[in-house]
Amino acid sequence: MPVKIRLQRHGKKGKPYYWIVAADARAKRDGKYLEKLGAYNPNTNPATIELDVDGAVKWLQNGAQPTDTAKALLSYKGALLKNHLAGGVRKGALTEEQAEKKFATWLEEKGGKVDAKKDGLSKAEADVKAKAFAAEKAANEARIAANAPVVEEEAPAEEAAATNEEE
Repeated sequence: MPVKIRLQRHGKKGKPYYWIVAADARAKRDGKYLEKLGAYNPNTNPATIELDVDGAVKWLQNGAQPTDTAKALLSYKGALLKNHLAGGVRKGALTEEQAEKKFATWLEEKGGKVDAKKDGLSKAEADVKAKAFAAEKAANEARIAANAPVVEEEAPAEEAAATNEEE
């Protein structure tokens, strides 16, 4: 039975939410599956991906073929790297400890990149809010200045009163 690791669509119209599943290649897109490996939410920024890496590696080692999108997600979360390292351990090129160390190092680097992106996004959002606040404040001050009653200077009135007294 040919097995594929693919996405199963859930969620409402315009708000997709996907499950990452191992399914028979002949099954319908949203039909029967063998095992749920994780979830993918593209609606958030950055996209939220939850994945059982060990389960995905098990299916990859048993011959499951990921679809293009699923392959990108597995690569992003490190399942393909872990599968590659496991192949090196089987061949004797690496020890289990070396493979785990390489995978942990990769996870730290990836976590740093994701955190940097989240920080950049939050900083950009804060900048946009600050600019919007400054623009709103300027617009309010302009509106208040335009609606303020015009006060005439009292000096001309005093001069007129002084000229009336002299006459």
